[in-house]
Amino acid sequence: MPQINTIDLVRSADQNRRGIGAFNVVHLETAEAIAQAAETTGLPVIMQLSHNCINFHGNLTPLGQAMIDIAQLSTANIAVHLDHCESVDLACQAIDLGFNSVMYDGSTLPYEENLAATVKVVEYAHRNGASVEAELGEIGGKKGAHTPGVRTDPAEAHEFVQATGVDTLAVAVGSEHAMTERTARLDHELITQLRESTGVPLVLHGSSGVSDEQILQGIRSGMTKINVSTHLNSFFTEAIAQYLHQNPTVVDSRKYLGAAREALSAEAARLLSVFAG
Repeated sequence: MPQINTIDLVRSADQNRRGIGAFNVVHLETAEAIAQAAETTGLPVIMQLSHNCINFHGNLTPLGQAMIDIAQLSTANIAVHLDHCESVDLACQAIDLGFNSVMYDGSTLPYEENLAATVKVVEYAHRNGASVEAELGEIGGKKGAHTPGVRTDPAEAHEFVQATGVDTLAVAVGSEHAMTERTARLDHELITQLRESTGVPLVLHGSSGVSDEQILQGIRSGMTKINVSTHLNSFFTEAIAQYLHQNPTVVDSRKYLGAAREALSAEAARLLSVFAG
């Protein structure tokens, strides 16, 4: 299937007041599981690779190219996205490789520095047919920023979108990264205000700590792209633990990785269906 454009999927979901899942790839098996979930449900999905995962693997190209290949070979609508990139150069490299959307994360920078760097990424992306997600209002649970009270200001968000030309915006509305319990409460009134003030689709980071009910209400309030990583990773890891407990003499890693891939795919498929309403 030809390369699917992230922004087309996001805008379609936004127009229909649906959510679209954006699931993080950690290794090849994760990418395969996400593609399988999209094929099983017949729903679109965004596969995304984070900057810190690239650091783990040591290079963007091997896993990034594999994601692009998996997406193109799939019968489902799958877009490939760079997540939480803190380097302008890496964002441009991903676009050159074939990623058609990147998230530039300058949220820890002073506002003016974040704005200037984001503009550079947007200009390069738009010249090359790609879209850009940015972040305003640092989301808790990242880089030690465990600050649930942090929120994105609607007026500042409007100014930022107008000044940068970003296509989507990740906002701080009550979620935190890397939560292992789904107990976060979203500020739904703020979500509505941000959607109205920015005029672009909104992105929910830290969704692993948000319940299905809260996410669905968030989508109704104006959220569109729903990022999930930790929650899916927990299914992968638990499946490996169970398989090794039941089969203590196994030495073929494909056995337990296969079980983990199936477990992650099943939960990813469930989430895609939930987000689509």
